Amino acid sequence: MLSVDMFIMTSTSKLKLTLSLQPQLWIKQFHLSCCMQKKRPVKLKSKHSHSSQQWLQRQMKDPFVQQAKLQNYRARSAFKLLDINNQHHILTPGSVVIDCGAAPGSWTQVAVNKVNSLGQDPTKPKGKVIAVDLLFIDPIDGAVIINKSDFTHDDTQKQILTHLEGKSVDLVMSDMAPNASGIQSMDHDNIVQLCRTALTFSKLVLRPKAAFLCKLWDGYETGNLKRELGSVFQMVKIIRPNASRKESSEIYLLAKGFHKH
Repeated sequence: MLSVDMFIMTSTSKLKLTLSLQPQLWIKQFHLSCCMQKKRPVKLKSKHSHSSQQWLQRQMKDPFVQQAKLQNYRARSAFKLLDINNQHHILTPGSVVIDCGAAPGSWTQVAVNKVNSLGQDPTKPKGKVIAVDLLFIDPIDGAVIINKSDFTHDDTQKQILTHLEGKSVDLVMSDMAPNASGIQSMDHDNIVQLCRTALTFSKLVLRPKAAFLCKLWDGYETGNLKRELGSVFQMVKIIRPNASRKESSEIYLLAKGFHKH
């Protein structure tokens, strides 16, 4: 029988022999054991992550986005309307304006200022702005906001008529757009239908010589819509504001000089 001291010496010798013969194997096993204990963050892949990053980068580089922040506009789209108005003078003090598809409210902000609806210039007539959208719009001083309402519904249009209090309208402007499906022809058809709905309502409320402005994505129905506008307006023009993105098919149809049949 082995004594306790001899057993310990023998066991120690075997351990040393094992470590000397297989140092690389022992180190490798130790390394793997440590790695298994570490918790590594899992990267979730999203099909939208790349496009979202591109959108953020584009926003950061966009001069109109920066100017909107500096001038306290809620969106860069304010500069589209400012550009159109600078060229065609559709917003003047005292005008009554209906803004369809108004969220988040940048066009409404421009209109409130240009038509003097707050009476900020007491020497000029005071206008009125009515804004409507399916989405919620934070309050804007000088504007009547009709929140979470579908302009294409009769109930919403009745609300607008109530707020008009019998006044005729100088400008109906539509920045409405459907949720994009990614199918170009379908998206075009849907936005043209929104324009036609706004036009139909406009015929009921516009005063003679009033104006109409609508956004659409250019396509095969653009010419037909332009002809429809030409039947009740003296002038119809296709406009592409400087603030519209170069890669976008977005255009605006401006019609002036409203007349009934």
